[in-house]
Amino acid sequence: MAYDDLRGFLSTLEKEGQLLRITEEVLPEPDLAAAANAAGRIGEGAPALWFDNVKGFTDARIALNVHGSWANHALALGLPKHTPVKEQVEEFARRWDAFPVAPERREDAPWRENTQEGDDVDLFSVLPLFRLNDGDGGFYLDKAAVVSRDPEDPGHFGKQNVGTYRLQVIGKNRLAIQPVPVHDIALHLRAAEEKGEDLPIAITLGNDPVMAIVAGMPMGYDQSEYEMAGALRGAPAPIATAPLTGFDVPWGSEVVIEGVIESRKRQIEGPFGEFTGHYSGGRRMPVVRIDRVSYRTNPVFESLYLGMPWTECDYLVGPNTCVPLLKQLRAEFPEVQAVNAMYTHGLLAVISTRKRYGGFAKAVAMRAMTTPHGLGYITTVIVVDEDVDPFDLPQVMWAMSSKVNPADDVVVLPNLSVVELAPAAQPAGLTSKMIIDATTPVHPDTRGNFSTPTKDLPEAKDWAARLQRLLSEARG
Repeated sequence: MAYDDLRGFLSTLEKEGQLLRITEEVLPEPDLAAAANAAGRIGEGAPALWFDNVKGFTDARIALNVHGSWANHALALGLPKHTPVKEQVEEFARRWDAFPVAPERREDAPWRENTQEGDDVDLFSVLPLFRLNDGDGGFYLDKAAVVSRDPEDPGHFGKQNVGTYRLQVIGKNRLAIQPVPVHDIALHLRAAEEKGEDLPIAITLGNDPVMAIVAGMPMGYDQSEYEMAGALRGAPAPIATAPLTGFDVPWGSEVVIEGVIESRKRQIEGPFGEFTGHYSGGRRMPVVRIDRVSYRTNPVFESLYLGMPWTECDYLVGPNTCVPLLKQLRAEFPEVQAVNAMYTHGLLAVISTRKRYGGFAKAVAMRAMTTPHGLGYITTVIVVDEDVDPFDLPQVMWAMSSKVNPADDVVVLPNLSVVELAPAAQPAGLTSKMIIDATTPVHPDTRGNFSTPTKDLPEAKDWAARLQRLLSEARG
């Protein structure tokens, strides 16, 4: 089932027992973020959370942890909620092959119901803002889809970026934005600032569940997130025209904010409790001036708690990090079987592959580090054989413990780029990267004693299914 807006998805979550309404009065801080933090600690079937009785807010509707479990992630893709994570990744990869699917332009977008413009813009009157971690430097919009265009090729639909970037509210009509250098919006901003021009943007809040997934997905510079959303939905993504910028924005958004990133203006932004499980400090970041806000009547404010994994952020960017890396690697190395890059948005990746010859695994790992996502994120790659499931960590640990000779199988590459938020980087944005080759040597590599490996018995697969069936029957 394809969802056109957040509200339709929340209804399905409730029907499936995956949305919990909190009816008693809660404090905006710390209760809202603490509840979402706790949801990440109660297991893989955690529900989305709904709050509409928040002290100090007269008219708040707040949704948290919407993607915060494998059950919710499966439902976002229209799959049964009990679909195992490996099957979700495989289905994600299968749908990728349908890309591109052209979007469908619609009129009468629900966010056109209400408008603030110019001096009347006041985010505090539209959104029930609250801090996510107690050390945050302010209020954040952290689950927005931000739309920008290449100033040098504004008519190219594929170069219109839809990305997730953290946004700190620094005034009723002003935001600070962190455009990570490896991301498309940073390229757009640099091109605009080289011309001495502001960069128009549209910021959309409360989007359909697939749009939230693709906005955090490492795609090619000229690949359209809307066309990828259509592939993942199995139906064209509905879009509408933003009235001030003319940009293409999701039709079903709760709120659409339009304005510009002001050329060459910077202001302190942060600290912020990040996806790395650490605070990032305050830095001088570009400033957004908001010129228009369009919003649905009684808008739902969707926010995302992130901090020490696992949180909603990790479910949201898990498969959508694994699959692009898998597809990009397979284009050059068809031997690659699977990629698990779910850990801290792919700062670590586990890759299973067949080998053509000795040293092949290390070549695959180096290529992973130079993909669009790998350039800014992957710091450690573990490569395992094709019969090792990279999503089964006991198997990965077995491969590392039995096949790795540190003198020959661990490679450290100094002074490579990484996202500035990586806590171990020194200085920020620069790090050493590591390859761990946990594969079985093949000719002409003759090291070790791997001539007689054990294998699962041929009947084990059937027995596994049989045991699962018997256990299910026994448990009723």
